[in-house]
Amino acid sequence: MTELEQQIIGIISAAGDSKGKAFEALRKVKESDYEGARALLEESRKIDLEAHKIQTKLIQSEMDPEAEKPELSLLMVHAQDHYMTSQLARDVIEALVDVFEAKEGGN
Repeated sequence: MTELEQQIIGIISAAGDSKGKAFEALRKVKESDYEGARALLEESRKIDLEAHKIQTKLIQSEMDPEAEKPELSLLMVHAQDHYMTSQLARDVIEALVDVFEAKEGGN
C-alpha cells in the first residue's frame, strides 16, 4: 500500500469512527442522556479533525507547484464521501440533541 493510499484509508477510518460516535450520541438522546450525547459529539468532532488534517495535507500537496500531485482515484472520492457524510451526520445529530433537550425541558 502506498503512502497516499494509507492517508486516504486514514480519512475513511477517522470519518467512520466519527460517524459512529455521532450515532452513539443519538442513542443517548433516546435515553434522555443529553450530557452523554454532547460528550460523544465532542469525541466525534475531535476524531473528525484527524480526517480534516489528512485532507488538508493532501490539498496542500495538490496546490504545491513543487510537489508531486496526488492521483485522483475512486478511493479518494470514497474517502471524501465518508468524510462529508460524517460531518453531516454529526451536525444533524447535534441539532437533534438541542431539539429533544428543549422539548423535554419544556414539558
